[in-house]
Amino acid sequence: MTTVPDEHRRHSPESIACAVITVSDTRTASTDVGGRTAVDLLQAAGHRVLAREILPDEPEPLATTLQALCRRGDIDAVLLTGGTGLGSRDRTFETLAQLLDKRLPGYGELFRMLSFEEIGPAAMLSRATGGVLDRTVVLSMPGSPAGVRLALEKVILPELGHLVREAQR
Repeated sequence: MTTVPDEHRRHSPESIACAVITVSDTRTASTDVGGRTAVDLLQAAGHRVLAREILPDEPEPLATTLQALCRRGDIDAVLLTGGTGLGSRDRTFETLAQLLDKRLPGYGELFRMLSFEEIGPAAMLSRATGGVLDRTVVLSMPGSPAGVRLALEKVILPELGHLVREAQR
């Protein structure tokens, strides 16, 4: 029996145009393992990475860059790594909360549930979040390579085309 999500997936784009933003005060192009992991996994799955940025964990540059990427018209999804913890400099969640047109609470909930299976109660420290901004899918995840891999392999990649299809309807 075919389900509605199966039907939607069949009519979803197979290759998604993405941007990857690393939010960190310390990462550089050579030390950004989480961002590199995201790019590698997206490309291995047949998606295109059209932009890659490393930004300090400051609300203003993050908001400006995110809005510009979402308005470009050639980017379907923006994936952010880093800035999702509880540290005083971790402000990605707050920045996204003010910008998103529609929130996708199930993404963060699912990520934390799967993370709990791997790391136990420390999973509650992640504030991974997602939603839609200007009909562009926006998803944040921790900056650690393990967190990026978990988010992409178990949650994002299986539904990315479907997410984009729904966001652009």
